[in-house]
Amino acid sequence: MLPVVALVGRPNVGKSTLFNVLTRSRDALVADMPGVTRDRHYGICRTNEERPFVVVDTGGLSGVDDGLDGLTARQVRLAIEEAQVLVFVVDARDGLLPQDRTILDELRRSGKPIIAAVNKTDGLDEETALAEFAVFGIAATLPLSAAHNRGTEDLVDMLLPLLPAEPDEAEEQVEDGSIRVAIVGRPNAGKSTLINRLLGEDRLIVSDVAGTTRDPIRVPLERDGKRYTLIDTAGVRRKARVEEAVEKFSVIKTLQSIAAAQVVVIMIDARENLADQDLTLIGHAMEEGRALVIAVNKWDGLDAYQREQCQRALDRRLVFVDWAKQVYISALHGSGLRELMRAVVRAHASATKELNSSDLTRTLEKAYESYQPPLVRGHAPKLRFAHPGGSNPPTVVIHGSRTKHIAPAYRRYLENFFRKRYKLEGTPIRIEFREGENPYAGKKNVLTEAQQRKRQRMIREMKKRK
Repeated sequence: MLPVVALVGRPNVGKSTLFNVLTRSRDALVADMPGVTRDRHYGICRTNEERPFVVVDTGGLSGVDDGLDGLTARQVRLAIEEAQVLVFVVDARDGLLPQDRTILDELRRSGKPIIAAVNKTDGLDEETALAEFAVFGIAATLPLSAAHNRGTEDLVDMLLPLLPAEPDEAEEQVEDGSIRVAIVGRPNAGKSTLINRLLGEDRLIVSDVAGTTRDPIRVPLERDGKRYTLIDTAGVRRKARVEEAVEKFSVIKTLQSIAAAQVVVIMIDARENLADQDLTLIGHAMEEGRALVIAVNKWDGLDAYQREQCQRALDRRLVFVDWAKQVYISALHGSGLRELMRAVVRAHASATKELNSSDLTRTLEKAYESYQPPLVRGHAPKLRFAHPGGSNPPTVVIHGSRTKHIAPAYRRYLENFFRKRYKLEGTPIRIEFREGENPYAGKKNVLTEAQQRKRQRMIREMKKRK
């Protein structure tokens, strides 16, 4: 599971700005995929791709005024409980206030590592700003300006050694031999009912009250000779409905479950319209590069007209994941479950398919011959060869020239070409371009002594001719 870092502090000290900076590496997802939204209170920091972690913006505490009571205080207490490292954000312009001391006392009682981030130091003498907060006695104290993205890399460098090492999920999979499947969706979409139906017993609490499941639950399953580990997660609500502090951290656990899974099953209620929360979950699964299956539940409760309207709406809203299999099921009555598990197996097989360099290069040549990329400043980008860059998701690394200017539309063309060639179903494909470097770029031509003497003779002869 991904480690958790909580940002804690008074209101208006810049926690949300710092949160946005730390999670900036995935902000492009919103622009690239229309309709995908993000909850501003939690996200994943990937500044260091090898050590991602969840960042939580807990909301401002007014300390003495709140008495550390109420909803915000409960959220912060849960942040302290769930997080491995606490970042205590203070305002250098306001200086040290009594509320800061009250909040710090609460943090210290947790026994968790604390980093003091003195924000808004732009335009101030940093040493003077830090000196005022030296009374905290926190060794890990640093200045930063979140608004100008100064000092945030130093903060990440300070955080990483304090985070627990994430277990190698790939090694765990080899030992266990099962396919890890995360079942996610909005509350009351039927996630626990689906697992109970697959197991043939009531292992999980099922209730009409949305939000019954709070913590991710791992359940082993063997079906048709295949072994699975099913992960049931808490439902993700609309932000206005997240009134209980514990549900905020249920969302974080859902993100962690998606990161730990190999295949993600998105449960959608056929009786309700596709919501932004559904698209958000799909977006998170795509960022993680996970194989994806769309399970449209409660299909048996619709008539023919309603089914047609539902299918049209799904095809229209999910055009950006048209490679994901849509399966129509009834978790309560068990219809469509065999097809669902087959889709999971196919998606997993596609995501872990082994590719070889020679075949990838031949496929690239065919794609290039069929449709060449648009000209860049009068020159066509050259794509020379390709090799595999990893699996789950399948990654194709393409070497060539002028690849930095290849349009997103051509990247999508290549993704679809490789997908069709290798019959990849239910998994995203990542294309990475690498441009060959000029080995002589930036190097000065150093002449030997003989070459220097020859050059001087030529210069003298040229002067004599003049």
